[in-house]
Amino acid sequence: MSEPRVERPGLYYPKLPTTWWLRNTNYFLFMLRELSSVFIMVFLVLFLVELYRLSQGPKAYGAYLETLRAPGWIVFHVVALAFALYHSVTWFKLSGVVQVVRVGERQVPPSLVTAASFALWAVVSIVLLWFMVRG
Repeated sequence: MSEPRVERPGLYYPKLPTTWWLRNTNYFLFMLRELSSVFIMVFLVLFLVELYRLSQGPKAYGAYLETLRAPGWIVFHVVALAFALYHSVTWFKLSGVVQVVRVGERQVPPSLVTAASFALWAVVSIVLLWFMVRG
């Protein structure tokens, strides 16, 4: 017959206040980056609704655009843009650490990978801006 199991003490879970992440700047910026995903998700849902309204014809699309001209939606889009820029900048800063690039046997320095990411982002943005301005 086997011996009875030995009772182990429970795990220790420290009791932290809900706002524990506000005490450290790095934690706060991380939580802000995670919050940015919610705003980007809502923006993308609005964009999908816009595409759906566009498929319904000019009248439905015009009514939807009129709804988006409300001050609250304009503020939302400005905040979503700020969060999208923050999210993108923090991701590109991490790209040098996350993405290891090798040329032959040598590893490209992480700072060069990060700089290349920002440079490519700038080039793509300028090309898109040129197409939008040119019409």
